[in-house]
Amino acid sequence: MSARLIQGKPVALEVESEVAQHVERLAVRGIQPGLTVIRVGFDPASEVYVRSKERKARDLGIRGIELHLPEDTSQEDLLDQIERLNADDEVDGILLQLPVPAHLDSDPLIRQIAPEKDVDGFHPSNVGKLHLGQHCLVPCTPAGAIRLIESTGEAIKGKNAVVVGRSNIVGKPVASLLLHRHATVTICHSRTADLAEVVRRADIVIAAVGQPLMIAGSWIKPGAIVIDVGINRVEASSEAASRLSEAKREKLAERGNVLVGDVDFPSASEVAGWITPVPGGVGPMTIAMLMKNTIQAAEERRL
Repeated sequence: MSARLIQGKPVALEVESEVAQHVERLAVRGIQPGLTVIRVGFDPASEVYVRSKERKARDLGIRGIELHLPEDTSQEDLLDQIERLNADDEVDGILLQLPVPAHLDSDPLIRQIAPEKDVDGFHPSNVGKLHLGQHCLVPCTPAGAIRLIESTGEAIKGKNAVVVGRSNIVGKPVASLLLHRHATVTICHSRTADLAEVVRRADIVIAAVGQPLMIAGSWIKPGAIVIDVGINRVEASSEAASRLSEAKREKLAERGNVLVGDVDFPSASEVAGWITPVPGGVGPMTIAMLMKNTIQAAEERRL
């Protein structure tokens, strides 16, 4: 068996097309949705992420603005900036780019964002509504993972789903989304006994543990859907380098590092029915779902 690839870009383009149609309908009413991304300091990776979000927003007709604040911005000043954006009727979505500098506490900052503008879906109000099965702004990566599963045409209802990873950003919310779609869900973590055996029972595997190549093909049930959320940078000196595929080893030799997922793709793709690549799987979906959340926030606030 050789798994069929679930490529993120075509599905992301479908979501973006839906977003563009909503933007056009809002434009008829004289409304342009607005997204503000707050970035504090000069983390190079954060700069790249913010630029891509801003560019995608503008491409889709959303007013995308970066609020870039100095590294030494105080907690109080940042709370004030968020409150100013909460009060700005032209701003529909607010996103705090993480991580923030070490002297800042992200939890109160996230709680400061108005729930109806929390397009990351991290505010406790949205988290609570998600777990209760109520309408809310859903975290982007979990929502994207579900959309990828649905793109296969395979049913989620009645399936055994295993989520490897219990983070508040991916593991827990994606488990809730699967439960809402009537899957039987197991959340695994570092203390799960006989993890491999638990994963082998899964019709759907969501890998979100942040450990490169942790999930081997021998762990995968034949025909399973495997969604690899992990993005790990492997360097030549790392233990995982010895387990890379030949193609990845060639890239490692050229570049000095290579991106891999939490799943050992070569072995897993020989067993799974469907599988996402890394990169190119879940990654494109995250920004697409952020745009979708921004439109949802705009319509619910302004219509």
